[in-house]
Amino acid sequence: MSGLTMAARASLLARLTGRQAPGPNTTAGRDFATLPAAREMAMLRAGAESMDIPNPFFRAHDGVAGGHSRIGNREVINFSSYNYLGLNGDPRVAAAAKAAIDRHGISASASRIASGERAVHKTLEAALAANYNAEAALCFVSGHATNVTVIGHLLGTRDLILHDALLHNSGAEGVRLSGAKRIAFPHNDWVAAERELAVHRKRHTRALIVVEGHYSMDGDMPDLARFVALARRYDAWLMVDEAHSIGVLGATGRGVFEQQGVDPAGVDIWMGTLSKTLSGCGGYIAGSAMLIDVLKHSAPGFVYSVGMAPALAAASEVSLRIMREESWRITQLQENALAFRDGARARGFDVGLSVGLGIVPIILGSSVKAGQISARLFEAGVNVQPILFPVVPEGSARLRFFMSSEHTAQDIAITLSAMSAACR
Repeated sequence: MSGLTMAARASLLARLTGRQAPGPNTTAGRDFATLPAAREMAMLRAGAESMDIPNPFFRAHDGVAGGHSRIGNREVINFSSYNYLGLNGDPRVAAAAKAAIDRHGISASASRIASGERAVHKTLEAALAANYNAEAALCFVSGHATNVTVIGHLLGTRDLILHDALLHNSGAEGVRLSGAKRIAFPHNDWVAAERELAVHRKRHTRALIVVEGHYSMDGDMPDLARFVALARRYDAWLMVDEAHSIGVLGATGRGVFEQQGVDPAGVDIWMGTLSKTLSGCGGYIAGSAMLIDVLKHSAPGFVYSVGMAPALAAASEVSLRIMREESWRITQLQENALAFRDGARARGFDVGLSVGLGIVPIILGSSVKAGQISARLFEAGVNVQPILFPVVPEGSARLRFFMSSEHTAQDIAITLSAMSAACR
């Protein structure tokens, strides 16, 4: 994946599609079409067209995308949205957003440090901090930018960052921006992480370990207690990305610490997003009051960015409240995910490392096969996105199923039958 050069990617795409890989370009000039990314996209499109695989990306949904959605004037069973608890579209959430618009307008109209602060921001941040028993929290306008700006700002060239090899792009970009020494350890391998710390920690001023609470490509979890102990042993900060954890893991959806019975105080930096379970858009950091004070007054992605739209903050705060009060939603989500995972496995599908809590991959191998099966399922009324090379290494292309509390037993049965038929 990330270890392949652009030329190597193009060569592999050429082998998959039977087309000649483009050679080096010497007349780039001002033509954007000569960019490596543009040439790679052209190769992918040409290959898909040659195999009659329709483009599965950027399909327009007409209405709320939950367990079901409408695409192209027909209803489909939908597994391509992060609406885990069905709260996006809940009348209470919509009412909170509308009330915030009536009071504050659409935009915060300035950075929060200037004049974009609104009471609804502080209410949401207090609720997020309470979720982790943390002293404080801070919200950013983008989940991706949260990781980039926080990691990039807190660490520098004299520091060390160890991260899971499957860390999300946002975390990897933050690491790159920081200039710190970067070491990726094998997925969920705390023993390998400790070996690296034993060799490198003393050479660096600060150290950060970054893992995810629920990995979006594989649907598995880290051994959180092991990583907490590791961070304490080597005087390192531990950061956990909860983008796909909150609302999904734990009996009441509080995240990986609740799922595994770990004291949340052992994690120095809790990060998450508002665009999934919490029906909004943006990211957050929860932790000590000192951490949040530093970020609030100096993190570029906060200080120099407009404040979060009040309607989004209000929607996320109410979503978090409903999540706490209606834990049956988390129970139903987890039961659906487990039923789908076990049903797929019983039919001979490779579900990889999924723990069956919210995300279930169906690993098919080649990108071509994943694209073909996704297209056949869409024809059968099931919307699920293929995850293709170079997002995952060639040979591990997959369909990624995001489960929802809104899916029914019938939805799951229909989908499993459609998958078996599509793969014949």
